[in-house]
Amino acid sequence: MPVIAFANPKGGAGKTTTALLLATELAAKGAAVTVIDADPERWISQWAKLPGKPGNVRIVADVTEESVVDAIEAAEEEAQFVIVDLEGTASLMVSNTIGMADLVVIPIQGSSMDAKGGAKMLRLIRNQEKMSRRKIAHAVVLTRTGAAVTSRALRNVAEQLRAGGIDIFATPIVERAAYRDLFDYGGTLAGLDGAQVSNLDKAIQNAREFAGEVVARLKAIAAERQAA
Repeated sequence: MPVIAFANPKGGAGKTTTALLLATELAAKGAAVTVIDADPERWISQWAKLPGKPGNVRIVADVTEESVVDAIEAAEEEAQFVIVDLEGTASLMVSNTIGMADLVVIPIQGSSMDAKGGAKMLRLIRNQEKMSRRKIAHAVVLTRTGAAVTSRALRNVAEQLRAGGIDIFATPIVERAAYRDLFDYGGTLAGLDGAQVSNLDKAIQNAREFAGEVVARLKAIAAERQAA
């Protein structure tokens, strides 16, 4: 089953939020999803303790550099999708996970600091490709973007990435109050009260479009492997 790793050495890039959105949207489609919570803050594990966690989402926490590979292998046997929310540093755990990933998603905000963190992750991916002697599919997702206006800094980051030949998800993760509410109240976007959360319908649409793009990329990756 595909392993999707969310990684960025810089904290606060929207990594955990994006990973949770993907997990809950895949679960909403009926998929069995295992999330390996390898972030020391354990935000997804805390979310799971709140009401409303889908029954087909399983959380695995307390993984270490030594155990993460075994945890991923075990999750692949049980789940249709394995999502790994990695710690915000370039560690051995991150390297090991990238080496096992089918797709690495690199969340980046529109700032030079985030871009530098993303560049560090890209170098790490290239090193893992050399060690494993295989291509590791990866792409940047722009996060916490404005709903209506694209900032100059964000445009600059996107232009730099494209100039460097870096693949970027067509769907950015827009800054939405609903995404923050998931970590406060638990559950899924569809379970939130639209009367109390602004633009909930747009948040749901954004998350679904991102999840759809991830699935499409995974299908393309699988097709390429079969053709090889």
